[in-house]
Amino acid sequence: MHQSQIRAQYKNQIIDHSTAIIPAAAGQHKELIYVMLRFYFPTPLEIGQQLALPEQVAHHVKVLRLPTGTPITLFNGAGGEYTATISSIEKKRVSIEIKTFSPREVELPYTITLAQALPESSKLDWIIEKAVELGAAAIQPLATQRCVVRLNSERAEKKQIHWQAVIAAAAEQSGRNRIPHLAALIPFNDWMRQQDLHKHILLSTRGEQSLSNWARRHPPQPLALVIGPEGGFTELEENAACAQGALMLSMGPRILRTETAGLAALVAINAIWGEM
Repeated sequence: MHQSQIRAQYKNQIIDHSTAIIPAAAGQHKELIYVMLRFYFPTPLEIGQQLALPEQVAHHVKVLRLPTGTPITLFNGAGGEYTATISSIEKKRVSIEIKTFSPREVELPYTITLAQALPESSKLDWIIEKAVELGAAAIQPLATQRCVVRLNSERAEKKQIHWQAVIAAAAEQSGRNRIPHLAALIPFNDWMRQQDLHKHILLSTRGEQSLSNWARRHPPQPLALVIGPEGGFTELEENAACAQGALMLSMGPRILRTETAGLAALVAINAIWGEM
């Protein structure tokens, strides 16, 4: 990532209790940029540890020209977060010391899985990012009959790595200390045959009841929101899903794009169940 892009990324992040003042780059107007410095650090952490930051995080610290003593926040996905300070900055190494731990969590009190059929282009990157911001606990990519994108095993594996990075970055930005689960791409019918405790809600224009009306009449509970691709699910897929116990609901009288439907459903559920 280019240095100016890194600076812009952190300039746009939300402020929390871990902030730093970043001077403007050389030759630019003098300004103070207040940024939230939260980094995903997937390793066991404990107070008093002295650690070297991962190469990518260390690179960001250097680009932002952070001085020693700057506080940063680390989380490893196991729950809670750690405050650390930068203890030394060398040419190829940035070291930190962990000072405190906070059990702070912002997870939803109910789990929502977003089961999303593969959309065109890079739309799934955006869908995943926003779903994580809105509190989704898991992402399940689906291959359906009308999916334009077809991934072989090699491409699917590369995409999985890429999507995992998108999830981690979204968790950093949104203040989450848990990393949502990313399931492997699976054919829609195979996934529907799997048994779990989540109620599967399939969003379709054929639904006779709206998601919001259903949510108002039911208590918070684990859900899987099932979203079709451009063109939607086929009637055979919908009928098969309902035969497996899925509940077919609508998002109202308007037809939403695939990249809109799941996120709108997350917002609606969270608003009705008191989490927005």
